[in-house]
Amino acid sequence: MSYDFAMGICDLNKLNSMTKYPSIPTYHTLGDKGALLEETVSFDGEVILTEKVDGTNSRIILLPDGNFVLGSREELLFAKGDLIGNPALGIVDALKNVADTLPQAQSEIVVAYLELYGGKITAASKQYTSQQNIGWRLFDVAVLTEIEALFSKSVQQLAAWRDNGGQAFLDEEQLNNAAKNYGFELTPRIATVAALPVSIQETYEFLKATLPQTKVALDEGAGGRGEGIVARTVSRNAIAKLRFEDYERHAKRRVK
Repeated sequence: MSYDFAMGICDLNKLNSMTKYPSIPTYHTLGDKGALLEETVSFDGEVILTEKVDGTNSRIILLPDGNFVLGSREELLFAKGDLIGNPALGIVDALKNVADTLPQAQSEIVVAYLELYGGKITAASKQYTSQQNIGWRLFDVAVLTEIEALFSKSVQQLAAWRDNGGQAFLDEEQLNNAAKNYGFELTPRIATVAALPVSIQETYEFLKATLPQTKVALDEGAGGRGEGIVARTVSRNAIAKLRFEDYERHAKRRVK
């Protein structure tokens, strides 16, 4: 490759910014004080429904020099060879040995995005485990090319690039292949539908019928309530989240 990447001399603030996971929009637009509006994200073609797991967003960043970095949603926590890692949310303890077994990136930066859940990670952990067990599921992979051009941008420019869809994510077939290569389980694929309901009420009923309970419980004593669904096209050109709490809050507002 023409760009001689080396983790030891790269700008870690820029690496952090370019590999952060962008926010997923809600399917129905959020209005004032959490109210839902009838405006929806547009999907062209079949829609894949996956379970949205309530844990903590975790990054495994595979670098072209053979190194890797672990990160939370906002921060880099650990690099290959570090003697001490940031203990935040248990990400390093859970994933550092896993990351060490993954195939090396070639001339690009590959970012595996996982949801780490259970334990005491979030208030919803009890829905997945009664014994503080921990699990993780792969939900997306981004491949960053043109590395030299990316590092020439400022952190602010990288944030704008990321928030405007600059990252290239694997499509559904590629994501399934990556999961097999990494030995990871994907977030559960619940169904593929021709289209989503349009109205708020129909969507809420659809959500309840589609995910009556979580499919990723870690033990029999788990509470079993799911957080919601992530809907995506096969190409991943469109993606949106449908969370129970959003539709429940909207329903309560209507009653008032």
